[in-house]
Amino acid sequence: MKNSMSRRQFILAAGAVAGSAVLAGCGGSASPSSGAADTGGSGASSSAKGSPDDAYTLVTDGTITCIAEMGFMPFEYLDGDTPKGFDIDLMAAVAEHMGLTSAWLPSQAFDTLVPTIKQGGKADVACSGITINDDRLESVDFSDPYMDSNQALVVKSDSTETEAALNDASKTVACQAGTTGDDWISENLPNAQKVSLQDVAAAMAGVQTGLYDAFVIDLPVASNLISQSYSDLKVAEEIPTGEQYGIAVSKDNPALTAAINKALADMRSDGTMDQLKQTWFGGMI
Repeated sequence: MKNSMSRRQFILAAGAVAGSAVLAGCGGSASPSSGAADTGGSGASSSAKGSPDDAYTLVTDGTITCIAEMGFMPFEYLDGDTPKGFDIDLMAAVAEHMGLTSAWLPSQAFDTLVPTIKQGGKADVACSGITINDDRLESVDFSDPYMDSNQALVVKSDSTETEAALNDASKTVACQAGTTGDDWISENLPNAQKVSLQDVAAAMAGVQTGLYDAFVIDLPVASNLISQSYSDLKVAEEIPTGEQYGIAVSKDNPALTAAINKALADMRSDGTMDQLKQTWFGGMI
């Protein structure tokens, strides 16, 4: 999801995937092939790395506490109570490269993620397919980009709808609230009836049943959902928005952003990033 943001909720696949645990869940190591450790408290604590100028703070010492909207498969979703997905494994690997573990708070609405990080005290980062853009950068800092994305126009497989045809008062186009898709519809389909939802699965189902004429969502998510569960839908058009996803961090914690950037660079160098992308996207990305 975005030159703004995007995301999700979905009916989920099985299997234990690397690198995460809800704070109420069970713990383990922070490698991409095991769950992140439990954290026991919510008070702010400090982890000093290197000189005082390199010190960053963590909500729970030794753990990066993460938040996401867990309905954005394959980036993040819930298998029962267990978070899974590319972003989940990404943060487990980032934490491991930093000598930490990762843990995840319960899922929350996508449009609350950046405000939560800005406010501070609850989570250290938001990693949820969040597009880096100027509006968000006014509230939080972002890591270096870890993935590129475009938007997709999802319609029924037998539909002849196009972007031009949808820009009409008789057409209803769904999106996830607070995402880049939401912004794109406002800017490019001003005559259509826009329906902003919290749930990606509800939007996909709405297109299936004819409740909505189309749905605008991040291309990797659309492609994954169609291939896994929505074979009667298709991507009618790829919308070249040129978005990049980043990890949102408080502006009061610049050393944490720097440490995450170093971890991401190391992951690109040692092949971890390529391995994660192959696991979750195959040759699609």
